[in-house]
Amino acid sequence: MRNDSYFAQNDTMPNESFVKYINAGPLDKEWGLYLTVAGYAQIPPSDVYPPRIHPSGYYFTWEKGRILQEYQINYITEGSGTLETSTNQFQVVPGSMIILRPGIWHRYKPDPNTGWNEHYIGFNGDFCLNLFHEGFFQAGKPVLYVGFQESLLNLFFETIQQVKDEKTGHQQVASANTILILSKILSVVRNQEFAGKTIERTIRKACLYFRENLDASINMEELAGELH
Repeated sequence: MRNDSYFAQNDTMPNESFVKYINAGPLDKEWGLYLTVAGYAQIPPSDVYPPRIHPSGYYFTWEKGRILQEYQINYITEGSGTLETSTNQFQVVPGSMIILRPGIWHRYKPDPNTGWNEHYIGFNGDFCLNLFHEGFFQAGKPVLYVGFQESLLNLFFETIQQVKDEKTGHQQVASANTILILSKILSVVRNQEFAGKTIERTIRKACLYFRENLDASINMEELAGELH
């Protein structure tokens, strides 16, 4: 392990937990998106949260909360809890994705009756400004429900494994996975918004019409009229 990384592993958890904090190098930062932390943990009911393995700048208490200087996404696959910002409170249920931005005060914790399983990555860089444009992820929605998505969970574990192995170029591969994770989150949420609505059926009907008439001259105004 490099000496510029912080590693903690807690064997007292029911399952292995892992967290690693990484100091990105100049070339990593030039890439535009780089990881700062990756980890996962199973928090049993009534356990102290967050675990005290986290260094200053990341560790927080419920009374004080914290403000990060980076972006973080935390996938809660089991258990439930609460996230609070300075303006609102949000329920966290299994399948929730907690999305944190730099400079925003927050605090969160699992319900002591359920605990929770969390999988998280922290990242930063100039490219994040594009990803977190209001057209993609709204600042007022730090909790998004995605349900259990095996492909998302696999991407988290793959990214965490890359951080564990720390092979040459792992930052670039991990950053690409981070973008893919965010893309999948966005796709799932948008599909949920459209599911079962008239607009979804209209879009599917239009796509089918285009596929079946690839060689035809299409009058867009007539088609728009037919689809209302």
